[in-house]
Amino acid sequence: MKKIISLVLFLFSAVAFSQNWQPTYGEALACAKENNKPMILVFSGSDWCAPCIKLDKSIWQSEEFKSYAKENYVLYRADFPRKKNNRLSEEITAQNNQLAERFNAKGHFPLVVVLNENEEVLGTTGYKKITPTAYISLLNTMIK
Repeated sequence: MKKIISLVLFLFSAVAFSQNWQPTYGEALACAKENNKPMILVFSGSDWCAPCIKLDKSIWQSEEFKSYAKENYVLYRADFPRKKNNRLSEEITAQNNQLAERFNAKGHFPLVVVLNENEEVLGTTGYKKITPTAYISLLNTMIK
C-alpha cells in the first residue's frame, strides 16, 4: 500500500511541476482566448526526429522555459510518433493531421508556430542551438 501511495504522489508531483502542455488543440485555443496569451504550437516527431528531441531536452524541459511559459504562453504539441507503443488516440491523431494541413503543409519537423488567440500565424521557427533565454527572446520577437 505504501508503494502505491508513493507512486501516486510521485506521479502527481511530476504532473504538477511539468509544463502546462494542453491536452487538445481546442483546449489550448480556449485557454489562449481566455487568458489573452499567444499559443506556441509545436509540430514534433517525439520518437524519431533528432532535432525535435534536442529541442525538447534543451528548451521545452529547461526550468527557465517552463517558468516563463507558464506565465506567458499557451502550449500545444502536435506530435507525430512513429513507434507503435507511442501511438496517440485516433481523435488526437486526426486533430494533429488537420493542424498539419493548416499550419505545416510542407511537413517540417520540428516546426514551432506562434499564433495569436485568433489563430493568426505570428511567426515560425524550428530547432536552434541556443539557450532557453535566447529561444524565449526569439519567440517574443514574433509576438510584439
